[in-house]
Amino acid sequence: MRAMTDAIWAFEAYESIRPRLPRATFPAAPRPVGGLTGLVDEVDLFLLDAFGVLNVGESAIPGAVEVVETLTDAGKRVIVVSNAAGYCKRIMLDRYRRLGFRFDEADVVSSRDVLLSALGEYPRLRWGLMAASAHGREGIDHIDAVFLDDTPRLYDEAEGFLLLGAGEWTETRQALLEATLIARPRPVLVGNPDLVAPRETGLSKEPGHFAHRLADTTGVTPRFFGKPFPNIFEHTLMRFPDIARNRVLMVGDTLQTDILGGAAAGVKTALVTGHGALLGLDPGLAMERSGICPHFIMPSI
Repeated sequence: MRAMTDAIWAFEAYESIRPRLPRATFPAAPRPVGGLTGLVDEVDLFLLDAFGVLNVGESAIPGAVEVVETLTDAGKRVIVVSNAAGYCKRIMLDRYRRLGFRFDEADVVSSRDVLLSALGEYPRLRWGLMAASAHGREGIDHIDAVFLDDTPRLYDEAEGFLLLGAGEWTETRQALLEATLIARPRPVLVGNPDLVAPRETGLSKEPGHFAHRLADTTGVTPRFFGKPFPNIFEHTLMRFPDIARNRVLMVGDTLQTDILGGAAAGVKTALVTGHGALLGLDPGLAMERSGICPHFIMPSI
């Protein structure tokens, strides 16, 4: 029951923000497949979402490690494309290796990478950070930034805001951020557009959830980095200029991020239904209501 309640809430929340998301065209109906190994003749580059595809929280999805190894052994490129922006690449790789995946740095693209590459457009700003202080400043030590806590002064002194991770975010901090932006609008850059992420205990609320609330209450338009927005796909695909987009597959568990984003980028898409955002919902009804349809549908990779 908890999974269904979470899934319904998440689906409705994503549909409510659709006007802010990219537009795309979709196939008329998905083709059911048993898993990714059945697509090796049609795909050269597999782009895999992490949460809900490779893992749920700190647990690997059964069989996912073996599927990735099979694809790699077949000579296919496998790249993780993740909206996890709350921690640096080293921590991401440590997690994947702990779960059994043998990814190296070149195999992982995060929305954090894309956001950091854009900071040159905002010279000499002092940033307020929505991020878990437990992860420290590793990877962002070159930025003039301070972690936001319950101190109002920090919000008023910041010249812009980076929303990277919501693990330590609270309603008190959200209220402080809304108040300071209403009083004085400033740039808001969002490193994780996801509204939710699948954990062992249910769906967590991610930076995108709080960013869209900011847009609704303050009138400030956040700038999003990550799926479904084009920047993360262009950042990734520019590394593979010799692979045609019809030979690229984006694999994810969320219609409004992974599938919508992949379709907008002009690549094929595959929806995983047995884990993550759609768990507890009828995928067919969700596709019909949203108008978002993948090329392929599978229970797990």
